Amino acid sequence: MDRGTSGEFTHDEVLAEAPRILPAEARPEPGSIAILPEGSEFADGVAVREAGGVVAPLSDATRGLIYTTTRDVDTLVRTLDAHPGIGWVQLPFAGIDAYGKALIPAAERGVLFTSAKGSYAQPVAEHALTLTLATLRQLPMRLRATSWGESSGQSLYGANVVVVGAGGIALEYLRLLESFGARTTVVRRRSVPVAAADLTVTTDELDVVLPEADVVMLAAASTDETRALIDASRLASMKPSAVLVNIARGKLVDTDALVAALDAGMIFGAGLDVTDPEPLPAGHPLYSHERCVVTPHTADTPEMVQPLLEQRIRDNVRAFLETGEFVGVADPRLGY
Repeated sequence: MDRGTSGEFTHDEVLAEAPRILPAEARPEPGSIAILPEGSEFADGVAVREAGGVVAPLSDATRGLIYTTTRDVDTLVRTLDAHPGIGWVQLPFAGIDAYGKALIPAAERGVLFTSAKGSYAQPVAEHALTLTLATLRQLPMRLRATSWGESSGQSLYGANVVVVGAGGIALEYLRLLESFGARTTVVRRRSVPVAAADLTVTTDELDVVLPEADVVMLAAASTDETRALIDASRLASMKPSAVLVNIARGKLVDTDALVAALDAGMIFGAGLDVTDPEPLPAGHPLYSHERCVVTPHTADTPEMVQPLLEQRIRDNVRAFLETGEFVGVADPRLGY
């Protein structure tokens, strides 16, 4: 980890997979790069130029696109349809679920998409650890207390932690857990073992490991297969002393089922940086629940995100122009 010019520590990316080196014949045609939407914090193109790229207004000559928002999917789709010469698109976040299936036609005709997966792993994993400790130590209840209360809470030391997902966030979270001597299980789609975990199982074994977990941390991509992954039946299978932490996407958890489980004391607590719906409506019972802490999708703040995304842009501009070594390749057909 490096120190910034102010003397403060800066974050590094954490990659779950090596950069993908495309053979020359499979690489997108290099050329000028446009940045949309206009007026974004990256519109000055500094990161692109630092990597040797040429920033120019969108035109028929555009070959690369830096798209810095998830809030306007239609403009991205129209841009790709109107400018078929664009062969590479850098997206701003680790997850690409906000674009839904809208980018599949472009991917099928050969557009290469890269995301920021792995870029924000350290700040998000730090937040996941914060939520883990807060729920185990019952800080939601303590922060609402108006009297001294009784002694209660649980320790993370030696806990059985189940991590759903095996990306950069999961890897960094596992690293942070090492000092607590936690026993760790990773649940992922593939059976390839995660070296940092004590045990790796596939998704179809989630119901086997869930009942023994003290902490369940969700760091998986949001896809059709992971929607409501944690539902009423799985919440009921967890120990009453277990806590649930979600820093992935709100749709991985059935919100109504979670409220019911917390009300009934089926689980010890929940720490959520993401919700379904999002934003969570004002007055929602999760805000005031003494077993729950909700943060407004702030695991990675804009101040943390900007330098990390700038580094991803620099790396992939170099890949686009020279090396073919792309970081964070994403496939809209798979949803991640």
